[in-house]
Amino acid sequence: MSWQPSASIESLQQRAKLNAYIREFFALRHVLEVETPVLSRAAVDDANLQPVVAQACGETSFLHTSPEYPMKRLLAAGSGDIYQICKVFRDGEQGRRHNPEFTMLEYYRRNFDLRSLMDEVAQLIGDFLMIQRRVDLSYAQALKQYAQLDVFNCDDEILRQRCAEFVGDDLQLTRDECLDIIMSHVVEPALPKDALVMIYHYPASQAALAQTFIAEGDVPLAKRFELYVNGLELANGYHELTDPLEQQQRFLQQTQKHNEQRPLDQNFLDALQHGLPDCSGVAIGLDRILMLKLKTNDIASVISFDHSRA
Repeated sequence: MSWQPSASIESLQQRAKLNAYIREFFALRHVLEVETPVLSRAAVDDANLQPVVAQACGETSFLHTSPEYPMKRLLAAGSGDIYQICKVFRDGEQGRRHNPEFTMLEYYRRNFDLRSLMDEVAQLIGDFLMIQRRVDLSYAQALKQYAQLDVFNCDDEILRQRCAEFVGDDLQLTRDECLDIIMSHVVEPALPKDALVMIYHYPASQAALAQTFIAEGDVPLAKRFELYVNGLELANGYHELTDPLEQQQRFLQQTQKHNEQRPLDQNFLDALQHGLPDCSGVAIGLDRILMLKLKTNDIASVISFDHSRA
């Protein structure tokens, strides 16, 4: 019956325990819990994310895909270390691992480099899931070990040929789109089980809002990591970009990828201009953590009412 919840009572209780655990974890570290608006006049500028459009007070607005921009405005205003547990929205994302409305933990730590953030995230998630084994792989190592690709030296045609096995050869895919498909279809299913798998130093073209650097061999890389457990992506973290001019340039590059013009978040850019402290931040999908805790493959079973019953 569709009026009934999609989640069991046990799942609701486990979510309450997870929220309490997170709050205690950060209270012990003096990280401030904050709330920021869910509704914004500006849309996220990531071409891979489709925001949900809403009308409010006669204006077109957007439900946030993450609280990143307003949280960075708080950091620029002097908030110190902060975290938030909130609902986020992404249009077109629905399936056994996705719901258009889901729960995210996002947090920022001043003067943390990428390695420090990786260590803390491993403790936060590993202790709750009772997983202590950890495997760290660079992006290049992961693609070499599980997809037999020398990712920074192979040409685009080789990547397209590999992708054709999964999506056919009719699509005109970019290099990064090919890499995403290979990662999801080949690498993720092959990652070690029952371990915290950290994949770090993504291609600079996938930096999003992360800092970049030039590695050995003149390879441009992003100070970014993702955490996987049993092939399920749980976290995406950055050593955050603080250069307002570089951020403006990346926004312009993303705008060229959109099929529609999205309003830029000028308040966010102004905050960067004012000065974002050196920090690292991460977004963590809490519903997926609950899926692992409860050993379920269906996100609907950990959400009180999934989209089909909302």
